[in-house]
Amino acid sequence: MMKDILGNLDNVPFKIMTGCIAGLLSCGTVAQSTVQQSIQQSVDRHFKPLMAQYQISGMAIAVSINGQHYYQNYGVASKQTEQNVSEHTLFELGSVSKLFNATLTGYAQAQGQLKLSDHPAQYFPELKNTAVNQATLLNLGTYTAGGFPLQFPEQIKTTQDMTQYFQHWQPKAAPRRIREYSNPSIGLMGYVTALAMKNSYSNLIENTLFPALGMHHSYINVPAAQMSNYAWGYQADQAIRVSPGMFDAEAYGIKSNTADMLKFLDAQINPQNLKPTLRKAIQTTQMGYFRVGQMRQGLGWEQYTYPVSLTTLLAGNSAKMALQPQPVTGISKPITAPQQALLNKTGATNGFSAYVVVIPSQKIGLVMLANRNFPNDARVKAAYATLQQILNADIQK
Repeated sequence: MMKDILGNLDNVPFKIMTGCIAGLLSCGTVAQSTVQQSIQQSVDRHFKPLMAQYQISGMAIAVSINGQHYYQNYGVASKQTEQNVSEHTLFELGSVSKLFNATLTGYAQAQGQLKLSDHPAQYFPELKNTAVNQATLLNLGTYTAGGFPLQFPEQIKTTQDMTQYFQHWQPKAAPRRIREYSNPSIGLMGYVTALAMKNSYSNLIENTLFPALGMHHSYINVPAAQMSNYAWGYQADQAIRVSPGMFDAEAYGIKSNTADMLKFLDAQINPQNLKPTLRKAIQTTQMGYFRVGQMRQGLGWEQYTYPVSLTTLLAGNSAKMALQPQPVTGISKPITAPQQALLNKTGATNGFSAYVVVIPSQKIGLVMLANRNFPNDARVKAAYATLQQILNADIQK
């Protein structure tokens, strides 16, 4: 209709023309307001009760629908300053950081700097003639290298310690047999990727990947000028932030806000809008490489055929899946996640929680960030119910 009016301006009196255009814009504003209200009601219904249930000081939820962004914020970023949470508040992403590790590795592959089929010693020669070098970078990034623990042993403090740890590591199984979720495993993939790209991991994430994604307020090392936006996490009512650790940047060390994270989710929904190298990187992360029950393990992302039941989604995000080795079946010809797929990832540090979920076929994504670590199942249930209510209301169209 707008096109028809603007295409015949010569015969339309000025007052009528401007009145029609104003009316159209007003209708658009009303529609946008209706969507905003519907999302707010859904988020209020499913996420807001978690604040009291888990004594959460601050929470930010954001939804992307057809490229439009909607924000809902609760509570404070700091009990001391009582600064309100906003879409600009920085939260610790925890293991959601692994998605950026995976994207950087995909980016390096798209530039011809490595291949997922490469073995780590090709770039990290200290690992020649070791058990870990039987695994590929893909095995490291999908937790199928043979069984690494969730965390490094406490005594691993330096690069030399880390190198010796991998030199002496012995697998529980051959590569591609089991999936055991692990920071050292995917952390090593990120470390090797940085070696292949001949730069530091932090610099590559902050100065190459984030700018390419349009994420201008996300950090591994929060600059002094942004510290006022950095929320405090809470554990047993003590204000805390993440402590340094081996492979912290690669596995759990990114800080971001919901405004930036929606840009990342938009890239998952519409990778065709990106420059070729970044598009290939995103598509690499979205491929399903191994089947673990009803979940397909991507590079960083965990994916399910959509529609998916809440029971299946909870099982895939359970403590059993995170803490125990699971048998896997390799997918012989990995393909990019089908349009009918749901991608998700949880994350946490001692004082923060995160959850991201995207359904590309519905052009919808949701991110939740909070400054208290609370159970995965509560995050998943709230996000699932919120998205179901939005989609059932058909307001995404």
